Amino acid sequence: MAAIASRGNPLLKSLPLFLTWRSLRYRTICSGSLGFASSSSPSISEQLPVPGTKVLETFKEEFEIGSHVITLETGKVARFANGAVVMAMDETRVLSTVASSKGEGALDFLPLTVDYQEKQFAQGVIPTTFMRREGAPKERELLCGRLIDRPIRPLFPAGFYHEVQVMASVLSSDGKQDPDVMAANATSAALMLSDIPWGGPIGVIRIGRISGQFIVNPSMDELSLSDLNLVYACTKDKTLMMDVQAREISEKDLEAALRLAHPEAVRYLEPQLRLAARAGKSKKEYKLSMVSDATIEKVRNLAEAPIEAVFTDHTYGKFERGEALDLITKNVKRALQEECDEESLKVLPKVVDTVRKEVVRRRIIAEGLRVDGRQLDEVRPLYCESGNLPILHGSSLFSRGDTQVLCTVTLGSRGDAQRLASLVGPSTKRFMLHYSFPPFSINEVGKRVGLNRREVGHGTLAEKALLAVLPPEEKLPFTVRINSEVMASDGSTSMATVCGGSMALMDAGIPLRGHVAGVSVGLVSEVDPSTNTIKDYRIVTDILGLEDHLGDMDFKIAGTRNGITAVQLDIKPAGIPLDIICECLEPALRGRLQILDRMEQEINAPRPQHDRNSPRIAMLKFSNDSLRRLIGPMGSLKRKIEEETGARISVSDETLTIVAKNQSVMDKVQEKVDFIVGREIEIGGIYKGVVTTVKEYGAFVEFNGGQQGLLHISELSHEPVIHITDMVSVGQQISLMCIGRDVRGNIKLSLKATLPRRDSDTNDVVEEPIPVTKQASSVWESIGNVPDSEEEQNSDLEKLPIAKDENSEGSLGTSKTPSFLIRSAAECDEEEKSAGFDPSSESTSEPQSVSGSDKKLKSSLSDPKKQKKLKASLSDKRKLKKLKATPLKNSGSASSVNSPTDTEVPKTCFNEKKLKLGMKLNAKVNQIRKRGLVLDLGGGIQGMYRFEGDNSERDFEVGDELHVVCSSFSTKGIPVMSLVEDE
Repeated sequence: MAAIASRGNPLLKSLPLFLTWRSLRYRTICSGSLGFASSSSPSISEQLPVPGTKVLETFKEEFEIGSHVITLETGKVARFANGAVVMAMDETRVLSTVASSKGEGALDFLPLTVDYQEKQFAQGVIPTTFMRREGAPKERELLCGRLIDRPIRPLFPAGFYHEVQVMASVLSSDGKQDPDVMAANATSAALMLSDIPWGGPIGVIRIGRISGQFIVNPSMDELSLSDLNLVYACTKDKTLMMDVQAREISEKDLEAALRLAHPEAVRYLEPQLRLAARAGKSKKEYKLSMVSDATIEKVRNLAEAPIEAVFTDHTYGKFERGEALDLITKNVKRALQEECDEESLKVLPKVVDTVRKEVVRRRIIAEGLRVDGRQLDEVRPLYCESGNLPILHGSSLFSRGDTQVLCTVTLGSRGDAQRLASLVGPSTKRFMLHYSFPPFSINEVGKRVGLNRREVGHGTLAEKALLAVLPPEEKLPFTVRINSEVMASDGSTSMATVCGGSMALMDAGIPLRGHVAGVSVGLVSEVDPSTNTIKDYRIVTDILGLEDHLGDMDFKIAGTRNGITAVQLDIKPAGIPLDIICECLEPALRGRLQILDRMEQEINAPRPQHDRNSPRIAMLKFSNDSLRRLIGPMGSLKRKIEEETGARISVSDETLTIVAKNQSVMDKVQEKVDFIVGREIEIGGIYKGVVTTVKEYGAFVEFNGGQQGLLHISELSHEPVIHITDMVSVGQQISLMCIGRDVRGNIKLSLKATLPRRDSDTNDVVEEPIPVTKQASSVWESIGNVPDSEEEQNSDLEKLPIAKDENSEGSLGTSKTPSFLIRSAAECDEEEKSAGFDPSSESTSEPQSVSGSDKKLKSSLSDPKKQKKLKASLSDKRKLKKLKATPLKNSGSASSVNSPTDTEVPKTCFNEKKLKLGMKLNAKVNQIRKRGLVLDLGGGIQGMYRFEGDNSERDFEVGDELHVVCSSFSTKGIPVMSLVEDE
């Protein structure tokens, strides 16, 4: 067997190496002698060639800005891209690549595309989507793409119409730095390395402010404390882009931030130039689509005069003006067709637009005349209306000239907040503004698709402007959504959204710190062709759509009377000097104040909601155990309530949020919630319950989430009730009022208190608060409905039928258990049973006969012990007669005693909390028992007096007033009284 195993198959020995087990990474048996290869076969490393080592030539530039070290690197990754740069700051790295199409540009505009992407691997997380991969671009990715696009687009040369694509990806993120600014700088460096003609580089920087101190490139933690978030982009000497979110910062402070941001952003330029000199490509000669001067002159001669006539006539509206200009274009086209000028016909629309631009700009600079006849700093006529859709939480209609926006506000629970999956920033967003620009707003036909970059950008700008005046989350613990529908567009619909959104929030009753308004400022400049510098300019307030198209910039500024909350600057030329930008802040402030005056005339305070048939939202506080009962198994009870009422219920930590269509639906939901879970019991509160047990003296009712209350027979009706079954039955659902509790602590309910009362009826109830499970209800209202002080809130409590004392809080849920438990007369019987007494044998109120007393006296004289007890009893009897014969001072109230230790409390203001040992007071005999008396101490409190002699009989009558002192308490908390002899 060993010989067979040691022999090899000669046919198998000649197999090539790639068919052996070892080449397939399997281990052979018997040291490889299974016929595949002998032990003497050469190793794989000896037969295969050794691969060479590839050397990646990388270039790196390192510099420091603020407190961070920044690195630009190229050559290691994305080597086939036209330009690729990795920017690193701390542990955050962003890759930006650029590429351009190879063919000739066949379009008449620059098809620039910027894609920014944040994948979850950058923070070590697997996506939670069903496919476990990233889907369509999120809002933040679209906004970051716009942030990159806006500063780089003006620097492409005129006539460059080749397709360019920029792709920025976050490779890793430590969550400390926002990658958006890094992606913009990396894109600038990648364009500098590519062969694409571009007039860069640019620098982009973020500025924050904490406690009045500006911070360069703040971290995410610092931004959460900052009242300014400024993103600034520029070339060496001109401003390209600005994006601001602030908390009512003044124009002066904003200008100071801009003056600081410019030199800090310029520091990004030199490292990019050094990197481009080392690793950059030579710029390629791309064909530029330029229009000849002869064509421009020919079209100008044909169209300039009619175009100027249209712009001079101020009676034209937007569409009438557009139709007149289209007619002029058709006339010019007909003239060129007659001349067979094919070259001019190809570029006719573009050349006509150039002539329009020249006419409008010349009239503004030379004459100060605008298209619609307004002054340069004049705001168009305004129209404001709030509450135009009363069925909603809040609504408004805002018009400025021909621009019209309809805004609505919807409130929701915290669970309705938007969930974010970004690498930095919060995970949820409770305030959302969604901007919609339908095609009919400009009388066009279009298709509604998904997220639009322009709509997302305009909505976010308005959202930033309004976010600064919202109350903090603890005062507004709801999710707020504003929907802005553009009804008509003729310039700056985003600023109209700010104005309409502010009024809609006020109409919804949200206590804003003040109205927010926005206005767009434009610029028309005249450039010296030789030096490419601005030699004359005009600042235009509240620009039209045509002025935006033919002007140099769109400078949107929003804020309150106290300061700026949001800014967005977009320009068309290759930069504008910072001095001109700062000069635009003053006319923007004047225009903003005019708009605020008109908005405050319409609505200047949060509108109360109680008188409107609008949706309601309420937040109730419960324990987590109560919420579990409400949700039910697998959420069955919660779903059932939602299906039956149509409301929406969400549950968070000890908080139940209800969103209902109107107040009637809200009442129905709260009624169901109260029946399942219960709420804080208040004296005077009306509750619905179900009768569970019927007794002769009353009925027990289950209400408020399983709590039991007693409906006494005397509380059924204002009329006498003989049989309780005539009024209620088991299983019947009734509405009752809580009137307090009895001495046992049971909740007392009343049915007659909910019925109409007669004038002779009185309900002077003196009861104790009921300790219940802590639970509060908070239905959000506007600021105008909230009491200004605690005194106003306490005044409502004083109206309740509750006896107040120095220890009483006037609320059932906040009372404390008294130091001693006071029992009723029925419990006195129980006390006597436990002490060996016979409660069935009670002495009558009639005095004993003399003969009976003589018999007892004679029988006691024969026993010396009984003689001693009899003497003591007779002495006690004489004392009692003396007390009864002496009239009490201040009947109905205790007389003052000069003893330093003993105290006396007036009966009218007495309660169980003031009863202490040694306290003297007047009491009435309520019942006469064999071994003692049941005394009425006042205030519904009863005590006991025990006779001192065995089988003694006393001359007491029901109703007698006695002067007693509290000597002790029984084991069940019943006060034990002793007689006091007047001196």
